[in-house]
Amino acid sequence: MAEEETPGFKSGFVSLIGRPNVGKSTLLNCLLGEKIAIVSPKPQTTRNRILGIKNLPAAQIIFLDTPGIHRSKDMLNQSMVRTALATLREVDVICLLIEADSPDHEENDWILENLQKVQKPVLLAINKIDRIPKPQILPAIDAYRQLMDFAAIVPISALKGENVDALTKQLIELLPESEPLYPEDFLTDQPERFFVAEMIREKILHHTREEIPY
Repeated sequence: MAEEETPGFKSGFVSLIGRPNVGKSTLLNCLLGEKIAIVSPKPQTTRNRILGIKNLPAAQIIFLDTPGIHRSKDMLNQSMVRTALATLREVDVICLLIEADSPDHEENDWILENLQKVQKPVLLAINKIDRIPKPQILPAIDAYRQLMDFAAIVPISALKGENVDALTKQLIELLPESEPLYPEDFLTDQPERFFVAEMIREKILHHTREEIPY
């Protein structure tokens, strides 16, 4: 009897998208087990596209953390949104984050309109499930199944790490077979000085009461 063929190594790019303050940076840090993206209650904390790499025995996932997608009249915010939307054409898989306690936010509808134009598999991650009773998760899942043909829908808590392993497994299934695109010890494409500046900015965001322009 012939032996079953083992699946090949998988590698590819995953864009983490969603409206501001939905938890993309928290999820990226959780997925990598390293803090490379700053986290703040203020919206639009992420101003650049940040690349983070998760190396596994059978896969390499290259995550792109992007600025929050929203409609704005501010030119800087519009530029940040264009940066986020541009990644949709560069990646192999799109991971859309929504909040479990506000799944029907109007900005989510606008994001879905943009996703309909992109021929890429989209995984929906319903984040912050620690904020609501578990029975309330199922109605949100059923409602979003009617809006788009998602490759998978995974409820998670990025803050507590709940179900993030299941999310990782689903993402790997959607990636193409490929050799690693980066060395095994490579975590990000950003220089050290970038993270020093970001850590300083995070401390300022957490301690100031003044509104900081983005």
